[in-house]
Amino acid sequence: MVPGFDVSQFTALGVTRDVYSRGKGPPVLVMHEMPGITPPVIHLATRIADAGFAVTLPHLFGKIGRPFSVAYQAHEMTRACLGREFTMLARHEGSPITDWLREIGRSLHVNSGGMGIGAVGLCITGNFALTLMVEPWLLAPVLSQPALPLPMSDAHRSAVHATPGTLTLAKRRVVDEGMRVMALRFSHDVLCPRSRFDALRNELGNGLVEIEIDSGPGNPHGLSRFVHSVLAHDFVDEAGHPTRDALEQVLVFLRDRLEERVNNEFKPRGL
Repeated sequence: MVPGFDVSQFTALGVTRDVYSRGKGPPVLVMHEMPGITPPVIHLATRIADAGFAVTLPHLFGKIGRPFSVAYQAHEMTRACLGREFTMLARHEGSPITDWLREIGRSLHVNSGGMGIGAVGLCITGNFALTLMVEPWLLAPVLSQPALPLPMSDAHRSAVHATPGTLTLAKRRVVDEGMRVMALRFSHDVLCPRSRFDALRNELGNGLVEIEIDSGPGNPHGLSRFVHSVLAHDFVDEAGHPTRDALEQVLVFLRDRLEERVNNEFKPRGL
């Protein structure tokens, strides 16, 4: 169980998973990072819910509430590599699990009265928020340290784990709808390299809202060069810390993108 969250099950495409929910307001799908729904991921989902959103947190892999460790990370990463739901090295296609995530996203959209949703992806799921942009109901995609494809070569480091068709639709939404995509990373993160963000900028142009936190030598907050998880594992909940500032910017982004739609849809006639 996830403390403070309700649990239910969602079945789509022949797969049933536990889903945890908390909060009221515009819906936000939170896709947890590797190795699972760890305490920092629960903290993040709770913060988003308590900021005025209806958070849905599906259990994709790992053990609920188990703390992070290198051994735990390696075990779950190996399982993901050997499984069929994640294509860890694919440069120009998404992972099959995104089909299931599209179904739950569609359900959230319908159950909220058709207002659209936000989606926050973390690490191995970071790129998934981009893939979900093929659906018109995704209004606020957040890509935090998108780690796929694994950076095995220069070509992999500059890839975004999405099909050409997905990128075409994403660019079209940026131009036609004023769509915005928020992406976050630490400046020296080798799992989410600078070239990947350059590729996103090349594809999305001004549609990309980029947050890059200095983790280089001598950085003012003493961040290790090994930090990776901006909003969860490496998040520091202290005023003035750049990860806290990043979370606040994410909440503002979600609020602006989602509440603007809600306000427009429910504006009384004649006003």
